[in-house]
Amino acid sequence: MTKNPPPPPGADPTIKVPPYSFTDFDRRLPMLWLGLGFVVLLLATGRLHGLRALVGLAGSVVLVIEFVIPSILHGHSAVAVALTGALAVMLITIPFSYGLGPKAIAAWLGTAASLLLAVGLAWGFTDLAHLSGASSEEAVLLSASSARLSLQGLLLAGMVIGALGVLIDLTVSQASTVIALRRANPSLGFSQLFRGAVEVGHDHIAATVNTLVFAYAGASLPILLIFSIGGTSLTDAINSESVAEEVIAALVGSIGLIASMPITTALASLLALRMSDRALQADAHAHAH
Repeated sequence: MTKNPPPPPGADPTIKVPPYSFTDFDRRLPMLWLGLGFVVLLLATGRLHGLRALVGLAGSVVLVIEFVIPSILHGHSAVAVALTGALAVMLITIPFSYGLGPKAIAAWLGTAASLLLAVGLAWGFTDLAHLSGASSEEAVLLSASSARLSLQGLLLAGMVIGALGVLIDLTVSQASTVIALRRANPSLGFSQLFRGAVEVGHDHIAATVNTLVFAYAGASLPILLIFSIGGTSLTDAINSESVAEEVIAALVGSIGLIASMPITTALASLLALRMSDRALQADAHAHAH
């Protein structure tokens, strides 16, 4: 409910203006309860790891709100800001969630290299596909409110941030697999560690790519339904900018994801070979708690 302003002087006194008018539903309380349920479940199942992940998540959200959004609104390059913010998020999230050590270093470097590859692909194919970033009403509203904003830059920034979460998931898993193999059999060399972890990574990639593609497909579902009602063919629907943005974002993220697996596995294998038995057992103890 919104309180209506008083009638202006000289207004017709016979016209009664209600004191309040309906604006929108208050959705904050349901979201608060859902958020509390998420926190309780995370802490109950993850315990100390869950608490550390929660602190890392909170720090990442603060970074996005306090750095990424204001920097973009002040006219800085959205791509550069998103990339800087993504690298900073990794510096916060990975150490808080997984501690400091070879596993975290390999995951950070693997994610950073894959993210740079994704940025390059997104930049090149956004130009090749002539994507302007102006396919949504929100983008048009932003362009009207600030002439300094680049809608194409915002589109690229969204692709960067969207790919970050799945990249961290895969790179940390690969680094953990390598170190677990090294701990189980300290006599394994680089090639054996690499091949063993890559076998695990193949299954993980298949599942994660499906997750990424379906996430973008879900975002495009209302648009595809509109095209279907209008009788537009699938090829013409995909050619529309609103759908092409999601397709390119999904493919760019998937390519970065696939590349991150061998990159991170190789880095983790090199670092794992330099870990002492005490360091391997300390990592196992920290993981168990």
